[in-house]
Amino acid sequence: MLPILSCSVVAAAICVERYWSLRGEFVIPAELVNLTVAQLMRVSADQQASEQLTKHSPLGRILVALSAADVVDLEVARETVLGSVAHDLETYLTALGIIALITPLLGILGTVVGMIDVFTSVVSASGDTAVLAGGISTALITTAAGLSIAIPTLIAHRMLLRKVDALLVELDETSRHWAARLSSERHK
Repeated sequence: MLPILSCSVVAAAICVERYWSLRGEFVIPAELVNLTVAQLMRVSADQQASEQLTKHSPLGRILVALSAADVVDLEVARETVLGSVAHDLETYLTALGIIALITPLLGILGTVVGMIDVFTSVVSASGDTAVLAGGISTALITTAAGLSIAIPTLIAHRMLLRKVDALLVELDETSRHWAARLSSERHK
């Protein structure tokens, strides 16, 4: 039962952290979307401001990469930084999926252990029904606990994956728009 409880604590911590980190205003801040090309070029020219913008948000990281790229390599730079940002946005989601998968198995393991205790008590105690009922109860409780952790964890995992996908689509569209703006500005 302790491993199932540990899984629930880790899953809850991951869910809280990811819901907080994947807020739209953090990933794609409006102040960065509304920048002008001249403002972006001024920021990217200053090393300290550029580093600060990179740490500011995933969109800031994308904008710094785009502003540093040549016109010819703009699309390659965009795709490269988007892949890196996607990896960062999906942080801990694999662990959450693993927890959703293993908690029912831990519950079944508890059921098996409980049933072994039941059969051991039946053999040794000559059919004492109180021991038999206790073993069956333990078996069923661990199964229920495993499933009660796995189901909400799986739901949270799928919702967070969907949130990441939606953010990546929006980042892709925004970065395409910025790449086009930078390209046309550099061709002038």
